[in-house]
Amino acid sequence: MSIVEALLLALALCVDSLVVSTTTAFSTKMSYGRGLLMASIFGICQSGFPLVGALVGDVARSFIERVDHWVAFGLLAIVGGRMIVEAVRNRENKVSARRGISVSSFFLLGIATSIDALAVGIGLGLDNPMPTVLWIVALIGGVTVCVSLLGVYLGKRNIPIPERTANIIAGMVLIGLGVKILLEDLL
Repeated sequence: MSIVEALLLALALCVDSLVVSTTTAFSTKMSYGRGLLMASIFGICQSGFPLVGALVGDVARSFIERVDHWVAFGLLAIVGGRMIVEAVRNRENKVSARRGISVSSFFLLGIATSIDALAVGIGLGLDNPMPTVLWIVALIGGVTVCVSLLGVYLGKRNIPIPERTANIIAGMVLIGLGVKILLEDLL
């Protein structure tokens, strides 16, 4: 996987983190310090889930080596398609308007925004050697922290995020990466 593809993957995976961090910063009037804590937790979750998925995919590779490209494609297509469908149905992430949000709530939000990354990680583990997976996972975590900090900044400035458009684009990127993996193996 090239650096551009990995960056697109990271950006597609952290769209939910951007939206949640923007909404949380706006609704809770959090400080930038708390925003950094939240962004760091989101980065840990967003990189931890694909790492676990990649380990599962790496172990499963020997069992499904003949169809691993189809599995990677299927997982990316399902996650990307789900993002597009939810965006079209206009399901929005709602965050409580409480003044103080707890660290445990940050972890719950981080887990909720990272579940899709587990499936993507399985595809990464099936299609890439572990050293490649490790730098991709590190990139995903770093990009998530940066994008979440951007969300905190936008939320504090009361600048809305076009969630629907962002999720449709992210879904299309994931499907595109899945198609690329499939075509590379078939051609």
